[in-house]
Amino acid sequence: MFPIAITAGNTFVMKPSEKTPGATMMLAELALEAGVPLGVLNVVHGGKPTVDLLCDDPIIQAVSFVGSNIVGEYIFTRGTSNGKRVQANLGAKNHIVVMPDADREATTKAIVGAAFGAAGQRCMAVSVSIFVESAWNLVPDIALQAKKLRLGCGFDAETEIGPLIDSQAKHRCQNIITEAIETGARAVLDGRSPTIGGNYVGPTILVNVDTQNVAYREEIFGPVLVCLHVKTLKEAMEIIQNNAYGNGAAIFTQNGACARAFAADVEVGQVGINVPIPVPLGYFSFTGNRKSIKGDINFYGKQGVNFYTQLKTVTSNWKHKGDFGGVSMPVPV
Repeated sequence: MFPIAITAGNTFVMKPSEKTPGATMMLAELALEAGVPLGVLNVVHGGKPTVDLLCDDPIIQAVSFVGSNIVGEYIFTRGTSNGKRVQANLGAKNHIVVMPDADREATTKAIVGAAFGAAGQRCMAVSVSIFVESAWNLVPDIALQAKKLRLGCGFDAETEIGPLIDSQAKHRCQNIITEAIETGARAVLDGRSPTIGGNYVGPTILVNVDTQNVAYREEIFGPVLVCLHVKTLKEAMEIIQNNAYGNGAAIFTQNGACARAFAADVEVGQVGINVPIPVPLGYFSFTGNRKSIKGDINFYGKQGVNFYTQLKTVTSNWKHKGDFGGVSMPVPV
């Protein structure tokens, strides 16, 4: 956010999560090294009182947020009630649809990376794979590859999956997996009790899951992949459309017509075609929809510039162009 805001001529106050302040401080240090003047980029820390101050202070004219629905909806309501422009990027439940003609090796690799990378702790992580007809045969391959992933400290170059952010996140993830299994799901791969100590949950793959199961309904924010089996692409798309969230979805297929139909009709912000996570880059916007976003102007790209810019219309009249005075509506001649 802050590079676009600063480029548009604003000063910027950045408040990281109190649980993960490190990356923000690194970015601020890099900005100083790059020549951003003191006072242009500012970092503040804290919890709800700090959030309330940023939402209430009249000097602050616009607020951007990325995080959970509960917090994001609170910030959107409080900020807009104070007359601020607010954009809030909220929760997600991203789906991959796998067609029977999908490249087996490439699709398996993509799903494992998208579902379990960063231990599933990213808003564009794929947490649901919908397999159409015989594509279901890829599930054992995915489980085999996921089982090989190495858990460990992020500073170890051989680590492929790090810990969850804290013990609370770990226990929540474990509890959702347990409840999902108790209500009918089956764990093809169960990562609730890894051999490594700490806030770790290993890759977990659940089958026999319907859309009412807690593992499908909740954004888990952990290394858990829910696998659904359907007969047609239409059925897969209906599942995606009926989900409350609308950040992103992807399809893996070798059929161009199938991919085009999916891209045109699926109701999500980011669409991937043989790309597991259609993550937005600086030159195009983060276009989530439904419960995944609050606000009318999206992040990044041209829309990001518009968000951090106050539009102004200037109408001028110079004497040699004629007189536009009087009580009637001026009409150019």
